Amino acid sequence: MTAEFVQRALASEDLGDRLDGINQLRQLPPEVAFELIQPAVNDSHPRIRYGAVSQLANLGRCNPTLAGELLRDRLFNDDEVDVRSAAADAMAALQLTNSLADLQSVYEDTSDWLLQFSIIAALGALGDRAALPLLYEALSSDQELVKLAAIGSLGELGCHESLDRLGDYINYPDWQIRHRLAIALGQIGGDRARSLLEQMIQDRSETVVDAAQNSLKTTAA
Repeated sequence: MTAEFVQRALASEDLGDRLDGINQLRQLPPEVAFELIQPAVNDSHPRIRYGAVSQLANLGRCNPTLAGELLRDRLFNDDEVDVRSAAADAMAALQLTNSLADLQSVYEDTSDWLLQFSIIAALGALGDRAALPLLYEALSSDQELVKLAAIGSLGELGCHESLDRLGDYINYPDWQIRHRLAIALGQIGGDRARSLLEQMIQDRSETVVDAAQNSLKTTAA
């Protein structure tokens, strides 16, 4: 596999060739693949753009500044929700320190639940505690999956100050929310988290009880 071969595939008018080219990028050195993938981010077909944007989550480490510019453009301007969601995921995976404001702006501007879910889920990977107010806002979302993502991201961030908010969900009607909460509490740890987990081992769902017990085993008192 050579760079020239992949470049020809990506420039082909045939969609199948271009899809092959996107997949073949994985066989090239990252710095070479990063150069070749840039035009594909603006391909005319959404499947190509989605594949290219998704790979920037790794290849973007070759040049985070340029990758951030490419991803920001897709986040704001692409007409496919899947591509915009992939851009949010990639920005967080690269931990681009200046991306929080953009992600928040798009979250507040869109009514698409999938895009909102992707942004909220990405904030945990971003690792910026300045995202806490947005995550608290997402806890009040009408979409259960957005709530679920917010709890997961709060767990990833590991902030003890979020425990008072999370404690409100230990009796939430949806067992999936309670299950994710039990995992998040284990990630955060500490006395307050243990106290909440000890209440959750009485949950009516065996799945939630198992998660709470596992979290208790790994959570320091």
